[in-house]
Amino acid sequence: MLAFFLVSLCASAVGAICGIGGGVIIKPVLDLFHLESVAAISFLSGCTVLSMSCYSVGRAMLAGEKRVSFSIGTPLAIGAAAGGLLGSRLFTAVRDMFADPNAVGSVQAACLAVVTAGTLAYTICKARIPTHRIQNKAACLMIGLVLGCMSSFLGIGGGPINLVVLYFFFSMETKTAAANSLYIILFSQLANLLSNIIAGSVPAFQPLTLALMAAGGIGGGMIGRSLNKRMDDQAVDKLFIALMAVIIGISIMNSIRYAL
Repeated sequence: MLAFFLVSLCASAVGAICGIGGGVIIKPVLDLFHLESVAAISFLSGCTVLSMSCYSVGRAMLAGEKRVSFSIGTPLAIGAAAGGLLGSRLFTAVRDMFADPNAVGSVQAACLAVVTAGTLAYTICKARIPTHRIQNKAACLMIGLVLGCMSSFLGIGGGPINLVVLYFFFSMETKTAAANSLYIILFSQLANLLSNIIAGSVPAFQPLTLALMAAGGIGGGMIGRSLNKRMDDQAVDKLFIALMAVIIGISIMNSIRYAL
């Protein structure tokens, strides 16, 4: 049980600093140690990310911080919420395609490795890549829809995909992108949770595990928020790059292990 808390605490702290939610760390690490079923890990990871994003976004709003761009972030978040519902159904459909429950874990891990590798490549080269400043609300909704669907299917909450999109399509600086990413994650994970409850597709797990992971998510959010204030954009980028490299390696290992 302690392992669930520690993984959630550390992942959420780093997630709050970088704006990646923490699920992109929690999911592959718990998969690596096979501490729960694939479906349970995806669900628990999403709940942990939801608890962390609730704290981080709520605390930022109470403090009067202005990093979240509501004109852009809100349509993105609404689109991500709808995408979260689609991603949850996609996960269920893929899971039902295979007799072996580990097969969907292999698919998830392989997709996560590819997405993370693309994110890492973009982050390293982003200074040389022209960016855009999209303002159209319909375009924001569609971008959010794709983000939410991918994040929900992968069980990572939002993670690095959000940051790349916010960098490229909206020309956001690192810390501004992190704040907006957490705002989007909050909506998409809430929609995903409600969808699972309404559909009766909540997997079996021990309630104490969920309580410990949620507590780790909130505690990590507190720690990450404090550290974020002391770090500049360059330090956050370096942490993010190192993290992506580790996640790629773990995801590849998980994909091979689940396939065997």
